[in-house]
Amino acid sequence: MSEAEKLTALKQMCGDTDADAVLLTYLSAAADVILTRLYPFDTTKTEVPNRYAMKQVSIACYLLNKRGAEGETAHKENGIDRTYGSADIPEDMLKDIIPFCGVM
Repeated sequence: MSEAEKLTALKQMCGDTDADAVLLTYLSAAADVILTRLYPFDTTKTEVPNRYAMKQVSIACYLLNKRGAEGETAHKENGIDRTYGSADIPEDMLKDIIPFCGVM
């Protein structure tokens, strides 16, 4: 999946916006998370495999939607309760990223 395709997918998931630079930043942050999980001991890898392209878009969308409430531990307003157990990406979103094992 190309960067343009990822950007289009993210716009469609999060609502169309002209803030391409912001969305590309979130895509880059999501890529870093995936690459760190996928290649924990190899910093030379810079491209997210196509297998995880939509996962990258989903993580970027999650981060974008959480913007403004990053470290929230509790919030109650008009019957809506929000509590984040972690200020990071939920483990459920990362559990299917299988780390690459190589031979030293």
